Amino acid sequence: MADAVRGVVAREKGAPVTLETVLVPEPGPGEATVRIQACGVCHTDLHYREGAINDAFPFLLGHEAAGVVEQVGPGAGDLEPGDFVVLNWRAICGECRACRRGRPWYCFATHNASQPMTLDDGTPLSPALGIGAFAEKTLVAAGQCTKVDPAASPQVAGLLGCGVMAGLGAAMHTGGVGRGDSVAVIGCGGVGNAAIVGAQLAGARTIIAVDVDLRKLQWARELGATHTVLSTTTDPVEAIRAITGGFGADVVIDAVARPETYEQAFYARDLAGTVVLVGVPEPSMRIDLPLLDVFGRGGALKSSWYGDCLPSRDFPMLIDLYVQGRLPLDRFVSETIGLDDVEAAFDKMGRGEVLRSVVLF
Repeated sequence: MADAVRGVVAREKGAPVTLETVLVPEPGPGEATVRIQACGVCHTDLHYREGAINDAFPFLLGHEAAGVVEQVGPGAGDLEPGDFVVLNWRAICGECRACRRGRPWYCFATHNASQPMTLDDGTPLSPALGIGAFAEKTLVAAGQCTKVDPAASPQVAGLLGCGVMAGLGAAMHTGGVGRGDSVAVIGCGGVGNAAIVGAQLAGARTIIAVDVDLRKLQWARELGATHTVLSTTTDPVEAIRAITGGFGADVVIDAVARPETYEQAFYARDLAGTVVLVGVPEPSMRIDLPLLDVFGRGGALKSSWYGDCLPSRDFPMLIDLYVQGRLPLDRFVSETIGLDDVEAAFDKMGRGEVLRSVVLF
């Protein structure tokens, strides 16, 4: 029998979200229902509302979440009711060509729940990133549930479900930041500041934060940036080169994903350096670079999917670091809100007023 819960739904492109009754079915084979305790408001949810991901409306928004497993279907592995979990949107299949080659973080056939959640009139919902966690309860594939230490509060743990993990992994995994490296991060919202924290954890010597907003640069300083660049008044490429002895940074992370910021990242890196694109561009965006410069500057141009993380490996380890006082996840929570405040949280996010608004249940 399906449970009726409240959830935040985007019914049509660009329209304000609404609070609706959502029917959540009992879990089938390989599925689980999770009672959501906290869910962060992420830019990706706004992209869904604006139709920038796809047009499969209506969407059940929310994906950056933590909660407690309520019920499991057959074949759910070691997952049990009562487990405290962070939800992930890349439940690996173990069978695709990436998984078989020992690169499961690239899994090309990740799992979602098979059954749909619906509105009370039977209309199927498209859950954001296969999760749909702006709801009191959601249905997911069992592999989307990663067990972590319940000593961490849900509002903190859930951040690993998307933005913070994307930023940490962009530095630690995709960018391969090492001891003594110089790193520049363009765009210092939630993802960019997480990349700054990741660079610090990886041992970077110089961490340069670039943004158009002084408030975000102050956050970056507090989270580990050694230098800041206000790009409305200073050419960021020249500034990054000046800070790094005229060479450019070893790794430059673009957390904005606009053609102009990507070009800045490309030219702000040292020869043979690495550019990491972790922001999500809009479908219409294009980049124009001289192919000779792509060849002549060497190095690597990489995209970072979810920080190239492996949830089963990374989430428990990062939560342990937080519990030990070595990872400042709580600094990313700007405010806690209710389900009916999500639309206002989108506005605050657009104005750059918060790192993360987190819905508490």
